[in-house]
Amino acid sequence: MENVEAECRGLAEVIARIGDKWTVMVCGHLSEGTHRFNALKHRIPGISHRMLTITLRGLERDGLVARKAYATVPPKVEYCLTPLGQSLTGPLAALASWARPALEQARAAFDRRAAQD
Repeated sequence: MENVEAECRGLAEVIARIGDKWTVMVCGHLSEGTHRFNALKHRIPGISHRMLTITLRGLERDGLVARKAYATVPPKVEYCLTPLGQSLTGPLAALASWARPALEQARAAFDRRAAQD
């Protein structure tokens, strides 16, 4: 029982990291290649400067994103997926292709039933 609880807590941490709205979007854009901070900010609708900073720091801490700073004026900072981050793109794509159609179908069926009641 304790082992199951520990495994569930560990999995919940992983899901919290990779299932975050901004994490998915940042990783999606970085899967296309290296990007500077402002390029990411412009490509991700609705993300604030603060939220992008927090998301990138968290991804860097977890080993999914690498940050490279250049000593230039103005400062230049680039972000890219690490090998671990690149290995995440496959499972995210598989999860999306598995879940999205099934969820949409279930929601539509629920809404139809709710409208009849």
